[in-house]
Amino acid sequence: MITKHFIDIDEYSFEDLQGIIDNAIALKKSHLSGEINESLKNKTLAMIFDKSSTRTRVSFEAGMTQLGGHSLFLSDKDIQIGRGESLTDSAIVISSMVDAVMLRVSSHDDIVAFSKHASTPVINALSDQSHPCQMLADLMTYQEHRGSIKGKKVVWIGDGNNVCQTFMQTAAIFNFDLTISTPKGYEPAQAFIEKYQDNINYCLNPAKACECADLIVTDVWASMGRESELKARELAFKNYQVDQKMMSVANEDALFMHCLPAHRGEEVSAEIIDGGQSVIWDEAENRLHAQKALLLFLMK
Repeated sequence: MITKHFIDIDEYSFEDLQGIIDNAIALKKSHLSGEINESLKNKTLAMIFDKSSTRTRVSFEAGMTQLGGHSLFLSDKDIQIGRGESLTDSAIVISSMVDAVMLRVSSHDDIVAFSKHASTPVINALSDQSHPCQMLADLMTYQEHRGSIKGKKVVWIGDGNNVCQTFMQTAAIFNFDLTISTPKGYEPAQAFIEKYQDNINYCLNPAKACECADLIVTDVWASMGRESELKARELAFKNYQVDQKMMSVANEDALFMHCLPAHRGEEVSAEIIDGGQSVIWDEAENRLHAQKALLLFLMK
């Protein structure tokens, strides 16, 4: 039997991904009703981190608990990877003792290398290249509020980072139009631009990009590890704050999303992120339920 991993979202079909999202919505409803679900009883998830985390750690830990399982938090200070043990050796050993492994590490290549030697499912919980778990939560949130995202216009404003690149991977699968507006020099990786051309448009003017949008998404200007670039990025991104002017040219029922943490007054105004079109709190909570559905998909 081939072990299923979840490393890049475009490795799965629309049917698989939609099934995960539908189950996530059902799991959320059953949890809020007080129903006990022990589908992963006696199952263990190893969680490997090389950077700090709030939503990823809490959602995976709570998710395993809610499904009757157990999770292990492993930083690079807790395991031998931090002392030079190879990824191959670590993957073989850790996966032999647990039922799945989740990695939130800087290098996407490290996750891929780990998965090649793991005997249990490996989950990319964030890398420098993509963030597929966040995408499941975003798609789930849109479906809860507005139904199918098919044929909708999604606009990404700001840095062409890992979340932006995951939207690029997802656009063709879910058949939505994606417009990306980034300052010059901060575009997505060229390999992504070349590979994911269908359903994607580019617009240097962020206000124009937002016209007739159904969903506007942004992220911090300097992702974790790029804090030293903040001053330069503040200058480059000064016209890329999602504010009322941008939202006013979007469709009347357009939603605003942000994967968090957010810096009010930088990439988004407080008026928008705390306003009626923002669904950031549902989006954050849905990391929990989308990941529960993902764990069940991979481990059951």
